[in-house]
Amino acid sequence: MSEAGLPEALVGALHELARVKRLLVALDFDGTLAPEVDDPAKARALPLAHEAVLRLRALPHTRVALVSGRALRSLEEVSGLPDDVLLVGSHGIELRLDNPEDAHVLDEAEQARVRVLDEVLGQVADSIDDVWLEPKPAGFALHTRLATEHNSRVAHLVALSEAQAEVDDLKIRQGKNVLEFAVRSTTKGEAVEHLRRYIDADAVLYAGDDVTDEDAFAALQAHDLGLKSGEGPTLANHRVAGPTEVAAVLDLLATYREGGVHEQ
Repeated sequence: MSEAGLPEALVGALHELARVKRLLVALDFDGTLAPEVDDPAKARALPLAHEAVLRLRALPHTRVALVSGRALRSLEEVSGLPDDVLLVGSHGIELRLDNPEDAHVLDEAEQARVRVLDEVLGQVADSIDDVWLEPKPAGFALHTRLATEHNSRVAHLVALSEAQAEVDDLKIRQGKNVLEFAVRSTTKGEAVEHLRRYIDADAVLYAGDDVTDEDAFAALQAHDLGLKSGEGPTLANHRVAGPTEVAAVLDLLATYREGGVHEQ
């Protein structure tokens, strides 16, 4: 272990990353900046992580983005960050970039399919204890975090069966205690690629903890840094135990970059 209790290889990679001219720091929120909580509305970034994000956003040639499965409005509420932090909600379906008009809008056919999904998944959530439905711009997330293992399994099986029977060409993602259904396909990998082009980044740091973050890790290039928060198989080239260590990573990156080692 080296600085801040982080692996030496990771510290070295952060030092190199801090040297690039245009840097994109793209971060998942839940399980990465913020510890997992039972009530998603109460999730907040750890203080050190929040402070490090603010330090990074204040630096020249450095942009910070949150890339989340949350709906954009929810992400705005829990993150509490200034408007110049780029936000990607619903795995890339919703964007808050520098131009307020940058957004994705569903067409009438997609909206009709969302209404069918609402009816089908709503029935599943209503019929099983401690299962609830979260509206998303292009579909819904079925949450089972508070349900028993048996009820969670039943909810997932029934929801999959009923939704696929009623709505064609669904995009389905399975995360931690959540099953997401969408009528439009986007991934966090596509979101990261879009952000890279948008700011013309020379390198990217992406940090995430969930299965859906693997799409983002897969989109990274050789000079980028992928950081897995927590356990589980991953394509990321570095791993830390959880949000506390992610906060330490961001704090150290901000310190290195504030030190003026990056290219001018």
